[in-house]
Amino acid sequence: VGAAKGRMSSLTQKRRALAGQVPSNYVPGLGRGATGFTTRSDIGPARYQQGGEDQVPQGMPGAAPAPQNQQVTPQERNVVSFGQAPQGYVPGAGRGVSLKADEQQAPGTKGEDLGDSNYSEFFGYGEQLFKDANYDEDDREADAVWEAVDDTMDMRRKERREAREKEELRKYRSKLPTLHSQFADIKRELGDLSKDDWLNIPDANDIGAKKRKAPEKERFMPAPDSLLAQAQAEQGSHAQLDDRQQTMGGIATVAGTASQMTDLNKVGEGRNTYLQLKLDRVSDSVSGQTVVDPKGYLTDLNSSIKNQSADVGDIKQARLLLKSAITSNPKHAPAWIAAARLEVIAGKVAQARNLIVQGCEATPLNEDIWLEASTMHPPDQAKKIVAQAVQHLPTSVPLWMRASDLETEDKHKRRVLRRSLELIPDSERLWKAAVELETEESARVLLTRAVEEGCCPLSVDLWLALARLEDYSNAKKVLNDARKKVPSEPQIWFTAARLEEANGNAQNVSKILERSIRQFTDMRLKIADDRDFWHQQAEEAERSGYPGVAEGLVRVSIDVNVIPSERRRIWEAEAEALLDRGAVHCARTVYACLLQILNTKKKIWMAAAQLEKKHGTPEALDALLKKATTMCPKAWPLWLMGAKEKWINGDLPGARTILGEAFKINPDNEEIWLAAVKLENENNEMQRARTLLEKARVQAGTERVWMQSAMLEREAGDKEAHAKLLQEGLAKYPQFDKLWMMTIQAHRAAGLIEKARDAYTEGCAKCPQSIPLWLVAVNFEREAGQVNKARSLLDKGRLKNPKCPELWLETIRLEVSLEGGKKLASTRLAQALQECPSSGILWSEAILLEPRQQRKAKSVDAIKNCENDPFVICTVARLFHADRKLEKARTWFNRAVTLNPDFGDAWAYWYKLEAQHGSDMTRGEVSRRCAEAKPKHGEVWQV
Repeated sequence: VGAAKGRMSSLTQKRRALAGQVPSNYVPGLGRGATGFTTRSDIGPARYQQGGEDQVPQGMPGAAPAPQNQQVTPQERNVVSFGQAPQGYVPGAGRGVSLKADEQQAPGTKGEDLGDSNYSEFFGYGEQLFKDANYDEDDREADAVWEAVDDTMDMRRKERREAREKEELRKYRSKLPTLHSQFADIKRELGDLSKDDWLNIPDANDIGAKKRKAPEKERFMPAPDSLLAQAQAEQGSHAQLDDRQQTMGGIATVAGTASQMTDLNKVGEGRNTYLQLKLDRVSDSVSGQTVVDPKGYLTDLNSSIKNQSADVGDIKQARLLLKSAITSNPKHAPAWIAAARLEVIAGKVAQARNLIVQGCEATPLNEDIWLEASTMHPPDQAKKIVAQAVQHLPTSVPLWMRASDLETEDKHKRRVLRRSLELIPDSERLWKAAVELETEESARVLLTRAVEEGCCPLSVDLWLALARLEDYSNAKKVLNDARKKVPSEPQIWFTAARLEEANGNAQNVSKILERSIRQFTDMRLKIADDRDFWHQQAEEAERSGYPGVAEGLVRVSIDVNVIPSERRRIWEAEAEALLDRGAVHCARTVYACLLQILNTKKKIWMAAAQLEKKHGTPEALDALLKKATTMCPKAWPLWLMGAKEKWINGDLPGARTILGEAFKINPDNEEIWLAAVKLENENNEMQRARTLLEKARVQAGTERVWMQSAMLEREAGDKEAHAKLLQEGLAKYPQFDKLWMMTIQAHRAAGLIEKARDAYTEGCAKCPQSIPLWLVAVNFEREAGQVNKARSLLDKGRLKNPKCPELWLETIRLEVSLEGGKKLASTRLAQALQECPSSGILWSEAILLEPRQQRKAKSVDAIKNCENDPFVICTVARLFHADRKLEKARTWFNRAVTLNPDFGDAWAYWYKLEAQHGSDMTRGEVSRRCAEAKPKHGEVWQV
């Protein structure tokens, strides 16, 4: 027992010792798997000792003893009152609620959102991770390097990106065009309207689609007997008095009735009489014509409108303000003028005149107020006012001009102007006004005096006017004196050049103009380096009938501000611009200067020859082509142009001579050989043409030479020679499709169906990419009645040539031609448009295959997919023609031939329109333009 007691006492001592030193992370029962928790009793009285986390609260086992003689404040005690959460308390933490985003942060951070929702694989976190770091020079340099790298990469992709954006915009606009693009052609046509056309445009009517309420029909109801009885009583007379009349003595009207009923018919008659009297008052009693001015009627109405109360108030306020201004500064002329004008607006002209006269007395040295006073007064009083004005201001040019304008006779005007010139001899305006009133001889005398020293020696207009009045010798002297007085004025030099050309001294024109530009250069004037100025003067000289001056101006300024390496580009552009503006001689001069430097360029010679052909004479063209063939002997188009011009002008030997010279220099050129053959063939010289072709087959044996040889024999009717030439040509050139097509036609004409079939089979095998050859084979089988073979050939051709709209079109037309094949044709058309969505011929066929009511919608789809295709444009124009919308049809035909002048079908349909509904002028215009365009292609157009 004693031992047991000893063991118990030792355990008690150990437990007491351990109770005073509990570890900070000790959890009771953790060794046996228990989970720690805190109860209300563990918290105690909610008083915590200030200290570290390892400090045990007072009263708990192992707590340090409280210091003695120490006052503890409530804040130090951290007393938690009732209802207040303890420090560090997180609502819902016990049931698993996480902290808020702004509380989930490590110590020292500033609340960055580093969650998954704010993270991107490419950009990283939405916020800058290193925004708290210092931004030094290394960071700035690194950013500059990366920005340079980004700019370089962006410049590499800029062109492709812009091209892609433009293509996307074009596709978007093709599907959804803007209103501006839809009405662009109509807006351009508005520029050609004259003023009368604008005035004759009718007013727009109200075409709104609002559903207007129909007026209600007037309904009639049968009148009751009581109403009829009442009306009879009102219109009738009373033979006796009622009870109330007897009571009141007969002085009262019967209740409910009127003593005299108002007759509405008489009221209407009275109104008509009044209106008639009013109309008679404003009409002429003799002729019955109205005296109201129809043109000035609205003006009279405006003048008769009285000022409203607001206007009257504004006028009164303005009158007070101006009166105050005049009173404060009576020498201020604008205030007097404004006050007078205000009275005119208010309709008080007399008061306005009095005010302006007072202003003239107050400010006699201001010319504006004198001019205003002369304007407000009648002419007689205005003359007196101007006379007083020139006494105060004898050197005022506007006052003297006003005095001259007030005079009605020329002699009085001359007297006024001569008096003014005595006082103001240096006024150019007065001299010009005086010269205009004089005769030619008197004007010469006045101008001679005007350009003297002390008058207007620097007036260019006066010098030029004097030169125009003098003869040739005196005009030269006048212009020489003018150049001495005004050496920097170009018009004096240009007038001198025109004077020389007008008197037949063309050799002096270039000398004068060269001296002028040299002098302007020495004086360092801006016009010496202004090419546009010299070209404008050259164009003006050409329009005025001075081609020599125009040529001289172009030649002296041709090298101004042009480096040698840029001459051709700049001069060709200027020549084309001058032609567009109608300055033909100036453009000819530019080409002449260009050919002096680049005389071996075929393109420049061709451009100059085209200019002479269109605007020049045959002699000038012939001389130019001779020079061209001398400088460029290998340029065969120049030889052919010269031979063609000779042939057109009826000089057949001259054309043969030119072609003969071309043969010597270009013996192996097929174009010259074929041109010679065409020349002989057109003039029915078959033997000459045959001989030329035999030589051509030896010296220039090309495919076209063999084809022309076969065509010549076919026209001559020699079938054996034709077949032999085709056979020999195919042996040499088996891949020339036109020879195969001619062979098929020859066999078909001879009735050799199997040989023709063998020919197209072999030809399609040799030339699988030739679309015309496939079409010839298909047409051969269709004419032979073998529709299945034709369809098979089309399928095979489409396999060899995918996305070929011509073969698809022939397939569709084949199905349409068959009985009941329209449905299959529609299917084929849908397939074709899916494979070739931008084919104009397929969309044109699609429009024509639709019923008449649906063609308009189909044409809209066609224009969206291929806006500028001449086939679609021509088909739309045909629809307008069928609907009798002639102006729209003309517009669309013009658009089609502008897009492709070589498209003959558009010209043919347009001429058909003009032949049915046009005039001789419109038909002639279409024929002329068609002849200039020389179209050669089209389905219905065959040349």
